[in-house]
Amino acid sequence: MFRTLRLDPVLIQAVIAGALSFAHLHDLAAAAGQDGWKAWAYPVSVDLLLVAAWRRMRKGGGNRDAWLWFAIALIASLGANVATAGLLDMNDIPDWLRILVAGWPALAFLGGTLLAHAPTPEPEPTAEPDLEPAAPDLVVERVPEPAPELPPAEPAAQETPSAPEIVPESARPAPAASVPPALLDHARKIADAHHTQTGAPIDAATLRARLGIPAPLADSIALQLA
Repeated sequence: MFRTLRLDPVLIQAVIAGALSFAHLHDLAAAAGQDGWKAWAYPVSVDLLLVAAWRRMRKGGGNRDAWLWFAIALIASLGANVATAGLLDMNDIPDWLRILVAGWPALAFLGGTLLAHAPTPEPEPTAEPDLEPAAPDLVVERVPEPAPELPPAEPAAQETPSAPEIVPESARPAPAASVPPALLDHARKIADAHHTQTGAPIDAATLRARLGIPAPLADSIALQLA
């Protein structure tokens, strides 16, 4: 398959302008006494300095050296174009122009060296955003538990001597369950906190709900804490 070549008018214009400028620089160098291959080297030297200065300007807009050498190369190119337009007698070049043409290689070498070894400005470091959001301060407020309502006190009955009641063995309460010391210490701390908040001793039902233990074990712990 053949690819169709698309001609860009801007590219064509650039090629024509570059060729004319190249020819004018060659003619001026040849008229100034630079014959042979030396006359062809002058256009290359001017254009290379122009391109090097332009590239340095694109990397850093505030580079004054790049602007200076770009202006020097541009003046050399424009001067050659204007000089070959009939303003100068190409058969009788003035001495000052011969001096400029002869000194151009050293000037172009100095400019190219300074542009090639100019320090490139380093980009300023940007602060990295903190991706981890700060944890909000949590304030935990403990709501005091309401004190359990105590049943009304019953009037004390008059003590009357009575015969001792005989309770059968089947109706006697089961012996208290054994309580581990660690569980008893934990229950004592809960009972002290309950007493501090409510002013009343903890009962077996509340102790059972706090510890999540069976009723017989809660009763045994309540008896030991009483």
